[in-house]
Amino acid sequence: MDADCSIDTREERADNSPVVLKRGQNIVENRTGGRSAPTTVNSSVRTREYLTTAEIERLMAAARKSSRYGHRDATMILIGYRHGLRASELCDLQWSQIELATGRLHVRRAKNSSPSVHPMQGDEIHATGPQHHLAPTIGPVTLEVTAAATVM
Repeated sequence: MDADCSIDTREERADNSPVVLKRGQNIVENRTGGRSAPTTVNSSVRTREYLTTAEIERLMAAARKSSRYGHRDATMILIGYRHGLRASELCDLQWSQIELATGRLHVRRAKNSSPSVHPMQGDEIHATGPQHHLAPTIGPVTLEVTAAATVM
């Protein structure tokens, strides 16, 4: 496409004339009222959008130390990290979704994503095992989250 191609946004100005933008022009700066465009882009502030394995290990160690249920919280962090679970998916986990004998985790996805079965690694099975026999056969896996969104 041509670099100076115009885009018709179908918005109208106060005088009812259409707003026509050139490629690369910020749409938000042409709107009247509302919020202004962000001044920084995430990629210029953060070089990545994920946690490294070392950072997860430190987070799990902090969870183990800081709470009465540290082992459970560290296990939830590990499972959430390994399987890419959303917070709501972690909180909705049921013991019936975990098969320790076969090492499988049945994940019910949120936001219209497809449910799937994930293989569990040895350390996940080992970490989950002691909690599984203490819990009822079918019931929610408990995770406490404070208002500041830190794992307790």
